[in-house]
Parts: sequence; C-alpha cells; structure tokens
Amino acid sequence: MFNALSRDIIPASPCVAVKAPAKESRRDRVLNANEIAALWRALDAPLRQKRRERQEGDSDAGIAMSKPIRLALKLQLVTAQRKDEVINAEWRDFDLVEGVRTIPGEKAKNGLPHRVPLAPLALAILDEIGGDRTGWLFQSPRSHGPIGDQSVDHAMRRDLATIGIGDATPHDLRRTAASHMTSIGISRRVVSKILNHAEPGVTAVYDRHSYDFEKRAALIAWSERLLEIIGVRPVQLRVVPLRRAAE
Repeated sequence: MFNALSRDIIPASPCVAVKAPAKESRRDRVLNANEIAALWRALDAPLRQKRRERQEGDSDAGIAMSKPIRLALKLQLVTAQRKDEVINAEWRDFDLVEGVRTIPGEKAKNGLPHRVPLAPLALAILDEIGGDRTGWLFQSPRSHGPIGDQSVDHAMRRDLATIGIGDATPHDLRRTAASHMTSIGISRRVVSKILNHAEPGVTAVYDRHSYDFEKRAALIAWSERLLEIIGVRPVQLRVVPLRRAAE
C-alpha cells in the first residue's frame, strides 16, 4: 500500500515505527528416514478415487494429489532444488545425453545460472514424466503454463494426514535432502554448490570451478541413500561420467 512513498505522494511511510507482530522464525524441519519412506510410498500409491467413483469395499488409502505434483515433489527431493525452480522446469533446460539440467539465471533465485547433474533416480523420474519432451515438465491442466506454486503447497498440506507425517512443506524437502547429504559425509561446500547458494567474499569471485564432478558424485550418493531409505533396489540407468577439469 505504501509504495506511494517512492512516488513522492507522501513524505514518509506511516509504517516506519510499527513493530512486527511476532519474531520472524526460520523453519528447520527435516524429514527423518521413516517420514521420507512414508512420503515416497504415498507418492507411488494409486490416485485416490473420487467419491462418486468408489465401489463398496474399495480402499481409499491413496492420496488425492495429481501425478504431475507427485513427480515434482519427487524430483525436488532427489535434486535438492527450490520448489519454484522445479515446477518451472522446461524440457529445453535438460541435456539428457550429458545427464545435466541447466537452470537459467532468470529462473534461479540468485540470478546465477546453475548446472544440476542428474543421478539415475532423477533420470527415472524424467522418464516417468514422459510426454513429447517439449514445453513444461509439469504442465498445468488449466493454463498454458506450469502447475501453480500454491497448488503444490495445498496438495501436500491436504494429504499430510493420509501420508502419516506432520507439518511438512515442499520447501522442507530441499532442506531434508541437504541435511541427509551432509549426514552421509558430503561436504557442506559441495552441498552449498548443489543448492546454488550465493557465496560472499573475494574467493567466490575468483573460484570459477564448476564443481560438476563433485555435485554429480554427491547427488548419486544421495540418490543411493534415498533408495535405501525407501527400500527400492538401485535404479539401473546409464550414469553419465564427468571428468575432472584436470583430466
């Protein structure tokens, strides 16, 4: 309302001395192994039938969220990227020969292009998405764009009770992936590169190493750990090797 201040309509903002209603708190929610397994099983379960389609004796244990939202949540957990960067993904961002996704600067929170190596599990999810591999990965059924940001939040919130986990959001999946990666010995620096966090200081300006090799190794290790958690055999897909820059 008080953007009028920038137009010289009023001399000062009346909100200057207004205190925040509560101290801002940062979420620290991380799903444990049991919760991850429960979530993944639910994402794999058949779509819950609409009330009018159910037959007597049918089980209604499935969740209601659509297939695109399920696959978007899976891809976010596997790649540790931001929710909006996942749901706004386009097929043209992916090089399936090299096995990498490039997030353009205009789609990245910090404005910097970001390369995300794709572990076999991520490639399997892309294969499940299917389609003609043009346009958006997660096409909205109601518009020409991708599924909505709030739609993903609402779908997960609505199905938490059925899944059997409490208070979790899509953004928590990114934090969960990062935390589990460090727990299996992956360095915080490499995890930070995967998360595409902006780095302050002079060193960041001069360090132009892409970290593709390290990021790929880390995401493969996380993918294998995730498969252990959900009790699935390793995905048998081609893994694209990356040579170190020195080679």
